[in-house]
Amino acid sequence: MDPQRSLVVMVGLLWLVAAGVACGQQGGKGDQEPRPMQQKKIETVLKEHTDSLMALPGVVGTAIGECAGKPCIKVYVEKKTPELLKQIPSAIEGYTVAVQETGEIRALDPS
Repeated sequence: MDPQRSLVVMVGLLWLVAAGVACGQQGGKGDQEPRPMQQKKIETVLKEHTDSLMALPGVVGTAIGECAGKPCIKVYVEKKTPELLKQIPSAIEGYTVAVQETGEIRALDPS
């Protein structure tokens, strides 16, 4: 094989290797779905958002629950009203929010 043809073959092979490495860094084939961003733990998300949820009139508590087999954020309210439901997001940082009516919550008298 002549030197010029060898150079062309080597450049072609290097280009294929570089393209393969670039595809590998993107998670494989170009037609695959991109990987989701790393999601915060639900405990962290709840801790970061509880104060703002509890500041809403009618919200009496928050917790971690399960919705459709996945972790979700539960928001407990005295009474579900259209006005209050408009203020509570349906999801927070990728976690579903479920609103549950509990009525008034108050501490028991220890005596």
